[in-house]
Amino acid sequence: MPFARLATATTPTCHIGLGLAAVGRPGYINLGRDEDLGSDRGVEALRARTHELLDAAYAQGVRYFDAARSYGRSEEFLAEWLRARPDADDVVVGSKWGYTYTAGWSTDADTHEVKDHGLATYERQRAESDALLGDRLDLYQIHSVTPDSPALTDKELHARLAEAAAQGLTLGFSTSGPAQADAVRAALAVTVDGEPLFRTVQSTYNVLETSAAPALAEAHDAGLTVIVKEGMANGRLAAPHAPRELAAVAEEAGLGCDAVALAAVLRQPWAGVVLSGAATTGQLASNLHAAAVDLDDDQLDRLAALAEEPRAYWERRGQLPWH
Repeated sequence: MPFARLATATTPTCHIGLGLAAVGRPGYINLGRDEDLGSDRGVEALRARTHELLDAAYAQGVRYFDAARSYGRSEEFLAEWLRARPDADDVVVGSKWGYTYTAGWSTDADTHEVKDHGLATYERQRAESDALLGDRLDLYQIHSVTPDSPALTDKELHARLAEAAAQGLTLGFSTSGPAQADAVRAALAVTVDGEPLFRTVQSTYNVLETSAAPALAEAHDAGLTVIVKEGMANGRLAAPHAPRELAAVAEEAGLGCDAVALAAVLRQPWAGVVLSGAATTGQLASNLHAAAVDLDDDQLDRLAALAEEPRAYWERRGQLPWH
């Protein structure tokens, strides 16, 4: 397991990772994106921004970087940084397949990505990822598994994935939607020759969407590394959009709403890596303060009261515009 590298890390931020969804492509659904990126979202501008973020993250102890085929040029930008930083040989690199980026570097495309969990898509995207990341790719995840995903039942796909695992690639999956817990449990049951296929799970969890917690605890107990995405709820938990109670706890802690929101996730005993989706180095530095936030029981109870009904949460997420 490549995540064993994190177990030997001593920096307080080693269990915070950097996700590249927000900077690998010009359009995304995060709130405040216009302020974060400004008007120049050309390839070179986002390449430079990604490399700057990776430099800052590594310097501050971050050791997991997360990309995807559908995150525009995220794999390309990350691969370039890795080649330029041969000293960064202790990082863990993850990517995902299952969505194809279709926006053509536009923020107003009708369709930004197309989902397909079939074997042909895996083979095509695995070749694309390998061409960019080569042997630096540690973890390959099926992107956004839902309970009805054919990736959960396709035995031919499972066999091909098992071949990759036998060659040293760690396999995982991510989840989305109101039935994340069902998807996690279904994936935990997938075996090849009696052995579990997946070694990691990446799910959405934050103070507004907590429904996957019991299933993620089960995954952790089964030996999987749990990666948490969208801990900031696509910007809904960052100032100035944060709920009043979160802002109050942040004021008490003397830190930003983002640090407190991520700290609440880091406190979960099953959370192995919590992703920052920062688009600026200032946001990243603020996010990393989460490792130092000490929340008391009263504050945690107040944050827990913010949880929304899963379907309502995901319906609102689905209405966020691509900026």
